[in-house]
Amino acid sequence: MKRKILFLGESYRADAITWMKGLKEFGDFDIITWELQTSNNKRFKRILEYFFAPISIRKIIQKEKPDMVIAERTTSYGFLAALSGSKTIAIAQQGRTDLWPETSVLYPFKKFIQKYAFKKAHLIHAWGPVMTVHMKEIGVDMNKVLVLPKGIDLTLFTPSTNNLTKIEAIVTRSLQPEYRHDSILRAFGILNHKGIDFSLTIVGGGTRLQFLKDLAKELQIENKVIFTGRIPNTELPKLLQQSNIYISMPITEGVSASLFEAMACNCYPIVSDIPGNQSWIKHRENGQLIEIDNIEMLAEELMWSFENSESRNEAIIRNRKFIEENANYNINMKVISEKYHSLLDT
Repeated sequence: MKRKILFLGESYRADAITWMKGLKEFGDFDIITWELQTSNNKRFKRILEYFFAPISIRKIIQKEKPDMVIAERTTSYGFLAALSGSKTIAIAQQGRTDLWPETSVLYPFKKFIQKYAFKKAHLIHAWGPVMTVHMKEIGVDMNKVLVLPKGIDLTLFTPSTNNLTKIEAIVTRSLQPEYRHDSILRAFGILNHKGIDFSLTIVGGGTRLQFLKDLAKELQIENKVIFTGRIPNTELPKLLQQSNIYISMPITEGVSASLFEAMACNCYPIVSDIPGNQSWIKHRENGQLIEIDNIEMLAEELMWSFENSESRNEAIIRNRKFIEENANYNINMKVISEKYHSLLDT
């Protein structure tokens, strides 16, 4: 009989889709999902729904009888998984600590519920080494931790063969303030001022779309910047293959599938100098690490990377090999699926 998994988390997110698809494909699992229905903007209503969530989840478990519960984010759905009463629980830490923002009034509460989730889980996913630092610091039992990214589909994200003669940059992060698209645009404003030719493609939607379009106009680069808006994930490989530089400037990061996708498609990565990126990128070796909001440095490193094509070409070949060896969805999701089956067999 097929084994059944209850997934707690935002099932529309690309990350979650990859996880569930891999479990169906390589573990032959049936998957049912549950998520909060109230949007983040309705804060009070969402907290209220969260408060009653354990009752809803237990009802589903009674009815559907899943073999195990899996959940993303240790401070939200992970805690609900811990309260679910399921005999087998796997939770995933999504960010560097998941305790974000650090200024939040809920910070002490989040710390408490995260500790409980870690204690109750039978398996904890760290999608990359940066996540284990926090786990070790707070005394998580590291025997329960599996350090492995979900990986990306290398049959879709294939290397580009384009020989581009100018900077063709791409940004694929959602248009939210923490991804600092404004700093990226200002750096390209500097390049434009210096008479350097480029095109910049900004993929995705988010609250900052209009603000960023206005900023591009103000910087007089609107004719060189393409805002694609939201696109289906299936269109992303083609856009990455038409680019030669990938830029991502988040102020916090767990493990970025977007970075892996870009590296698989031979885009040279220029990313913010934070722990989540330092795990994969060494400055001027296989990419560039840029101080957050340092637009002059970003502009300079963009020019450096484009002028040093030999170094850039060596890096993209190395990066593709690294992804094939460490972030291959077909290999990694098989390992994860087998781990779930072995948990259920014990």
